[in-house]
Amino acid sequence: MTDATANPASDPPAKASGRKKLIALLLPVVLAGGGFASTYLGLWSPAAMLAPKGDATVVPETVFVAIPVIELTIPGGSGQNLILAASIETDSAHQAEVTHLMPRVLDSFNAFLSGIDPAAYDKRGVLEIIRAELVTRSRYVLGNEALKDLLITEFRFK
Repeated sequence: MTDATANPASDPPAKASGRKKLIALLLPVVLAGGGFASTYLGLWSPAAMLAPKGDATVVPETVFVAIPVIELTIPGGSGQNLILAASIETDSAHQAEVTHLMPRVLDSFNAFLSGIDPAAYDKRGVLEIIRAELVTRSRYVLGNEALKDLLITEFRFK
């Protein structure tokens, strides 16, 4: 019978040949050199591979359409005037539509501003509330596509 309990650790280790070691060392160097050469020659770009893929749609240019200055007398006998200047942010495709509908926008702004209680102007946060209401009224007149934002450039009492 043969001895089944032979110790495998006692077997001499198989030596790798010199060629296998040389191939294992030279292969990464050759591949790295080929990658550098192809990038250097402009065959491909690692930055282009990492860049997000996006379609080439053209984004319309942002345009600001100025609203004529609104000056209202605050009711209540105080004799104060409210002066409001604003701009509508839109894109170049809707600029003509916004300009054409400006009288309706002004009408909706004047109707809202003249209905505010005079005591409300002294409260904290009234400008944010007024801006939100004006944006809502602008969206009602112009639509969601034409109006990007409303910028209040002047809000003061005189």
